[in-house]
Amino acid sequence: MEGKLKIIPLGGLEEIGMNITAFEYEDSIVVVDCGLAFPDDDMLGIDLVIPDVSYLKENIDKVKGFVITHGHEDHIGALPYILRDINVPIYATKLTIALIEHKLEEHDLLGTTKRKVIRFGQSISLGCFRIEFIKTNHSIQDAAALAIYSPAGTVVHTGDFKVDYTPVFGDAIDLQRFAEIGKKGVLALMCDSTNAERPGFTMSERTVGKTFDSIFAEHRNQRLIIATFASNVDRVQQIINSAYRYGRKVVVEGRSMVNIISIAGELGYLDIPEHTLIDINEMKNYTDDQMVLVTTGSQGESMAALSRMAADIHKRVSIKPGDLIIFSSHPIPGNEKAVSHVINELSEKGADVIFQDVHVSGHACQEEIKLIYSLVHPKYAIPVHGEMRHLRAHAAVCESLGIPRENIFILHSGDVLELSEQSCRIIGKVPTGEILVDGLGVGDVGNIVIRDRQRLAEDGIVVVVLTLEAYTNRLLAGPDIISRGFVYVREAESLMEEANQVTADAVFSCLDRNVSDWSKIKAEIKDALSDFIWKRTQRRPMILPIIMEADA
Repeated sequence: MEGKLKIIPLGGLEEIGMNITAFEYEDSIVVVDCGLAFPDDDMLGIDLVIPDVSYLKENIDKVKGFVITHGHEDHIGALPYILRDINVPIYATKLTIALIEHKLEEHDLLGTTKRKVIRFGQSISLGCFRIEFIKTNHSIQDAAALAIYSPAGTVVHTGDFKVDYTPVFGDAIDLQRFAEIGKKGVLALMCDSTNAERPGFTMSERTVGKTFDSIFAEHRNQRLIIATFASNVDRVQQIINSAYRYGRKVVVEGRSMVNIISIAGELGYLDIPEHTLIDINEMKNYTDDQMVLVTTGSQGESMAALSRMAADIHKRVSIKPGDLIIFSSHPIPGNEKAVSHVINELSEKGADVIFQDVHVSGHACQEEIKLIYSLVHPKYAIPVHGEMRHLRAHAAVCESLGIPRENIFILHSGDVLELSEQSCRIIGKVPTGEILVDGLGVGDVGNIVIRDRQRLAEDGIVVVVLTLEAYTNRLLAGPDIISRGFVYVREAESLMEEANQVTADAVFSCLDRNVSDWSKIKAEIKDALSDFIWKRTQRRPMILPIIMEADA
């Protein structure tokens, strides 16, 4: 009886971000990617979200390593947090490892984490698995697809990809290798679904270079400020090319942008003509028509460089009438509001803003997805990377190619898919979920804390302070009421006086009945005050009674 392969997505399905999948065969587990997600609007004060990897912790003896497809945050961002519990080696291509090392350095994990640079075409053996890295194209260089060879069969995982026949740097996607692996027989294909709703092909990254050239030619006298993703090194390369052609100097601004550009430059992924790149402090030596500024903030993030410029809180750059701002990215779902806010702020300052046709996606559209299926010929199709609508659109593309519906599996995070040459079925679930990171705290903010934050944000807080005498429980001071975020006290004096009276009545009622249990006194104060405030204001602030004890 042959063994079966288990595929367990621990995140990244029904959502954009937090990609992490475990492949398990008998006593070996290999983990593909380890990404984070950015918080939703209702996750107040949360910095980022990482996957729950309890399943990996429980099976730590089996885990052989992390295999990373590319260097985007939604594929590498959770590593510094998860490596503390699951310290296994990391395997990835050159640029990806360099970006991971930069993260590990910030978290003091560089000395304790094994990592290995893998070349395209090279294979590594991890337990029962052999994994081959295949060259693909994406909006960051050195992206890889993986051929995962197990005793149960071969699984091809595309990672995030597009088919770009004319990439800005390096080679085109290795379609020949996909075809060779397909000829030998592939059990399952896990393919990127991000653009599965879009028909046709994704345009080549080079087309953006032509657009930049025409923008530079048309706007020779204006200062140009271009916002894009920090990780899109090819995009930055094309901006540098156009700037050099039109005799402009380039300033790079934004912490993540500066980091990635310096790493890519050192490794030879960027070709920067001499004297083209200048420091932001040298800007004052040049006129507007000699300058182009490349910055972070294309997603409207409040602390990114472009947002700070738009809000007039950037130390070195202020937006002035006549500046041309170019958004060279597409809003990630959920960020549209923030982006339009920044565009409005920039327009108010008299800047011209361009946000159309200056971007191409890094993900495959329907025709490229079909191309990969036609080369790989998988028995089973497992759409990955995307929200439910993307996964369903991907499944429809599979059906149009003649893949039987029963061989297409739309999984949820936590599903355990067991497959072999004979069968493929979901056999159970493992615990998954979101671990919230707030500052240095990982997982210490849960649903209850978030709910409290939402209540505080919606209705504020009312604190009741009183002092009781030790032993006799006689009222020595208070009750005093302090409110924050509920009403402006000076304009609501009568309301606060009545609230004070209601609270005092509740306290005396307890003391008259000789109630000495503080928790009961607090509960009565809460109930009385809550009812009074609701009747008078239709609001429910958080009520926090504080009782202190003193000797008379």
